[in-house]
Amino acid sequence: MRKSKTVLGFDFGVKYIGIAVGSTEPVMAHPLSQLVIKEEIPWEEIAKLIREWRPAVLVVGMPLNMDGTEQPITQLARQFLDALTERFKLPVFAVDERLTTVEARARLFSVGGIRALQKKAVDSVAAQLIVETWLENTTNE
Repeated sequence: MRKSKTVLGFDFGVKYIGIAVGSTEPVMAHPLSQLVIKEEIPWEEIAKLIREWRPAVLVVGMPLNMDGTEQPITQLARQFLDALTERFKLPVFAVDERLTTVEARARLFSVGGIRALQKKAVDSVAAQLIVETWLENTTNE
């Protein structure tokens, strides 16, 4: 039996960062919260989450166009990924996040209707989808 690893996922945006947590055994993920970016990335809040959850791995959604090309925000997400790597000395992986926001909105709407579509919930569910994608791609290897 393999030892379970905790995965912390980030849906990076210029105003908000959605956060989710998952595990490798059993394979599952759930949304946590959303951080607000005011003038800079809230590193202390991220550090607090890392201390609390003690992840073995961090994953960051990479926003790409449908054809796989980069968007203007893609470089900012890469810089965030690099900063996570440097600050926390943990393995950090990029995950293609195409359509995660669309899927997050659909999931929320299906369980709670229009009232469930709060921005805070959408970002954290998008982060959940990013973690789920990483888990699906790594646990099937």
